[in-house]
This record gives sequence, structure tokens and C-alpha cells, in this order.
Amino acid sequence: MSTPTLSTGRPPTAPAGPTGRLATWLAATSLDDIPAAVRERAAHLVLDGLGCALIGAQLPWSQVAVEAVASLEGAGTSPVIGWGRTTSAPGAAVLNGTFIQGFELDDYFPRAPLHSASLVLPALLSTASQMRKVTGEEFLRATVLGFEVGPRVGFALHGSQMLSRGWHSGSVFGTHAAAAAAGTLRGLDAAALEDALGLAATQSAGLMAAQYEAMSKRMHHGFASRNGFYAAGLAAAGYTGIKRVFERPYGGFLSTFGEGHDPDAAQITRDLGERWMTEQITVKIHAAMGGLHPAIDAALGLASDHRITSQDVEAVTIAVPEAIYHHGWWQPDRPLTTIGAQMNIGYAVAVALLDGQVRPEQFHDARIDADDVWELIARTTVVLENEAQDPSWKEPGYNTRVTLTLRDGTVLTSALHQPHGGPDDPLTNTEIREKYRALTSRVVDRERSAEIERIVLGIEEQTDLAPLIELLAAPVRGALD
Repeated sequence: MSTPTLSTGRPPTAPAGPTGRLATWLAATSLDDIPAAVRERAAHLVLDGLGCALIGAQLPWSQVAVEAVASLEGAGTSPVIGWGRTTSAPGAAVLNGTFIQGFELDDYFPRAPLHSASLVLPALLSTASQMRKVTGEEFLRATVLGFEVGPRVGFALHGSQMLSRGWHSGSVFGTHAAAAAAGTLRGLDAAALEDALGLAATQSAGLMAAQYEAMSKRMHHGFASRNGFYAAGLAAAGYTGIKRVFERPYGGFLSTFGEGHDPDAAQITRDLGERWMTEQITVKIHAAMGGLHPAIDAALGLASDHRITSQDVEAVTIAVPEAIYHHGWWQPDRPLTTIGAQMNIGYAVAVALLDGQVRPEQFHDARIDADDVWELIARTTVVLENEAQDPSWKEPGYNTRVTLTLRDGTVLTSALHQPHGGPDDPLTNTEIREKYRALTSRVVDRERSAEIERIVLGIEEQTDLAPLIELLAAPVRGALD
């Protein structure tokens, strides 16, 4: 690597405060300061995010989004992944983020719920489209720093509390991840990064009622990515943002979004540069909301371990903590939309037991409206269990217990605090590569997929990312065709 130690340039307004310390760290941290294992993991997370974008690009709701955004934004010069067309840089950020989130297959961070790749990568790709040349080292450094910021801001708001209160948490504190990444790629100094963080914070939003039927849930992180892109671009032009945005007592980010919930600004910079959030990002293996994955894994494990089928099951009981209960359970009405099915724990566990998997094919309209699915949902009960302690976990937000009562009276129970892929049981890099290949085999030819993988996993050696962007921009097939 050749990245030099960086200068922070102009200081932030309060260098010792949480906003100032974060801005200074972003400006001063070089690629050499990031451990090799973190950089390698980040490259695999980029690969996973791009795989999700490719499979998400031509989904029916993505097609609606492209036509709508293109009519609003015009042709532009920024590539839209998987379409062979361009639009404005802000429009491309919205669409590329929407694609990554398009089928609930993208990463998530359990303790501070957000989807990192759908925030960071679109903002970086749109920023890169406005720069003469971007190297792989520059892109990777900006990616890691964006990955680090989002969860830390989420911690300050106590993570899953935001979901329980009805906010789409990731799009609330995801603007900062996107702004940090885009601002880093632009080479902003600490003072300008403080502006970018303030500009990002004032654009934060997202209502979780979008999960029931709205296409807009797919676009929330895309909106946040666009807003972070805008924040960094405005700051680069000298347009000032809210100073000390995390510590302002009136109208600040934490004081407003965390009102009555004791936000903790110290979480933003705790162990900064020592404990790497990038390594704790969860990579999904099921095409459903992340909070449902422990229940899916538990149901699949019981079926496999006890050699039972859905025909053996008389009743299903699922006990979950508050965040999952509010975010992932409501009594569904038939027929569900695709987004509703992907967010509903009753549907996800039903198809897991019926089909032995929760993949894109479980979300075709015909499968969602099938009689066997709804018969099993009718025999499913979901209960709120705030003290699910079997097993106990220091981060209890995802503790889940699935109990199957069989027709012969046998009762089987499995309790999980996180799925395979979670922080204590992460997917290996090999598993991430296998997932990428399986996803992209549906929508692009093998040679193109392999070349994208080669460039991304060797990103530190790339002197210009233009060839990668060209490969991503070419049209893809529809994943549900």
C-alpha cells in the first residue's frame, strides 16, 4: 500500500466533543491504519453488496423505481447498476441503494440495525462518477470508514429502540455512514467533515410502517445514501452544516431523535480505531428481514435434526423480544405483498418449514398466496417475550425461541440468540464468495461475475475503478423471470 498518513486539515469547532472527535478521526485515518483483516473483510462486504445490487436491479419494484426516478432526474452521467443507462448522481444513489435493499438479502448490523452496503456503496459510486479517477485504495478506505460510522451513531440511540419506536433505524442514522464515506472519498478535512455530518443529520428520516406493503421500504436506505452523498458534496463546496450536531442540546441529532430515551453520545467514538464495526456486520443467507433469521434457522434446524416435515406440525409458537415483535410480526392478511412476506415472521417460518429454504423463489406471488402457506400461518402464534434468556446473551435484542407442537403431541423447542452469519457466528469469506456466485448466476453470465469478483477482492491493487463500474452498469437479467 502507498496511502500516506493523512492530515486533518482545518479543525472542527469542538475537537474534544463527539462530533469533532469523529470528524478528526475520519480525516486522519489512512488505509495503513486499518488492519489487514478488516480491509479483507470489507472487500468481501463490498462483493456481497454488489451481488445484492445485481440481483435486485431488475426486480419488478426496481423497474418501477428506475422509470420514476429517471423521469424526475433525467439522463445524467452516473451509472445505474444493471441497466446500461445513466441518471443524475443523486438519482443513481437512490436507485443503487434501492437495488441492494431490493430483496432483503443485503447485510445488516443487529445491535444498531442498519444495512451498511446499501448506504455506503451507492454514495461512493455516485461520488466516484463526479471524480476524474478513483483508485481501489481510496474506495476501500472510504468504504471502511463509512462502515464504522453508521453502527456507532446507532449505538448512541440504543440501536433497536429506534425500531421499537417505529423509526426505520438504518435510514435515520445511515445518512452519517453515507456522508462519512462520500466525504472521505472527496478528501474533506475535519472541518468539512463536521459540516457533512451536520448536513447528513438534518436529512435523517424513515418510517417503519413502510414494511407492510409499501415499495418505499426498499428505497429508504437509497434515500439516506443520496442524502449522505449530498451532504458531502455540499460540504466540499463550502456549504456549512450544523456544527457539533451530536451534542447540541436543542435540535441536535441525539437530543431530538433520542428524546426521552437517554441517548449516549460517548458511544460514537468509544474504541474508535481499536474495535472495528466492519468485522461485526452480519451477512444474510435468507431473503428476509434480518430479525427473522434466528427463527428461520431454528425452524430449519428442528426440521433437520428431528427429520420432520411440515405435515408433522400441528402448531408453531415463536417467542421474540420487543424489537422483532414490533418490526416482524402482525397478523397478516391474504394476500401479502412481497415486502410484507419478507418482513413477517409467520410467513418466513412457514415457508422455511414447507420448502426447507427462504430464498427468492419463496417470494413469487403464487408462493406467497399458496394455501399450504396460509394454513400453516393460521396455526402459528407469535408472542412477545422481553426476557428470553434461553440462551442468555449480552445483546438480547435477537433472542428467539421456536416451539413446534407435532400432531403426535411431541413438543420440540429451539432457542437462538442470533442466526448463522451473526456477530458470534459470522459467515466466512468463503461463504460470502459462494453466496455472491449463487446470486449472480441468476442474472449475469459467469465470466462477468468472475471478473467483478476478481476486481473487488483485489481492490487494493486497482489503479482505476472505471472497469468495475462499467461491469456493474451493464444490463442484467431479472431475478424473478
